[in-house]
Amino acid sequence: MPVRVAVLITCHNRKDVTLACLNGLFRQELPEDIELNVFLVDDGSSDGTGDAVKQRFPSVNVIRGDGSLYWCGGMRLAWDAAVQQDHDYYLWLNDDTMLFDDALSTLLDADNAAKGSRGTSKGIIVGSTVHAETGAHTYGGFIQAKEKSLNFRPVVPSGSPEPCDTFNGNCVLVSRGAFLELGNLSPEFSHSMGDTDYGLRAKEKAIPMFVAPKYTGRCSGNPTPSWLDNALPLRERIKILDSPKGLPPKEWRTFCRRHMGWKWVFKVVKLYLRVLSPDAWEKMKRIAFRP
Repeated sequence: MPVRVAVLITCHNRKDVTLACLNGLFRQELPEDIELNVFLVDDGSSDGTGDAVKQRFPSVNVIRGDGSLYWCGGMRLAWDAAVQQDHDYYLWLNDDTMLFDDALSTLLDADNAAKGSRGTSKGIIVGSTVHAETGAHTYGGFIQAKEKSLNFRPVVPSGSPEPCDTFNGNCVLVSRGAFLELGNLSPEFSHSMGDTDYGLRAKEKAIPMFVAPKYTGRCSGNPTPSWLDNALPLRERIKILDSPKGLPPKEWRTFCRRHMGWKWVFKVVKLYLRVLSPDAWEKMKRIAFRP
């Protein structure tokens, strides 16, 4: 029987980037028994992304959104479509992540290697990425500094699978067993936090997570959030913060309460302090960490 992998992608108005991502996906060096099925949500693109994908890659299942889904909503929709068929794995793939030719083989091999040590099929393997120009580590898995903490340190590929506590969603292989335990991405999140939340929920259920032994692709890091830019008027910073691509306070409260216990309130207060006065926040940090 073939090993069936559903690839989940959501995109919006960056046609060339999305097509380049798919080129890398279909260039994967895979054994003959691996079957790929791609479910791509085009979330209301006005640049013809969905049509271009369908023309160049007819096998891709293109699902149309209205522009209100963002990353979490688009990925949930793609996942809902994929589970209508029987798949062994679900690969999350950001459309700005350019896979190395052996990326999927690296993830599958890591999962097979980890199965022997963990004794369960409920695993998640995280692919790490590097900056396209500098080669610096950008996205991947994380270890919590301590329980109920939102301070994380990255797990850098070491040549063998390394355990992690949560992850960025750029390139993540979720086994069928893990999905059956965890379900889809949480509907409380619109764009960010959904991936980290999924990893922390997996940790709570003792689902093993490992970072793949080597890097799986290139993806440049995101710039500093503009809601931290003190050059912008306060009203504008608050507007950006409250947008789906900012850090919506309601979603942030949900995330903190879910994963921090009673300390969540301090994290929420810190958010408002950071947006109300980024300069004051930076001064406080310098004082707090002064030798």
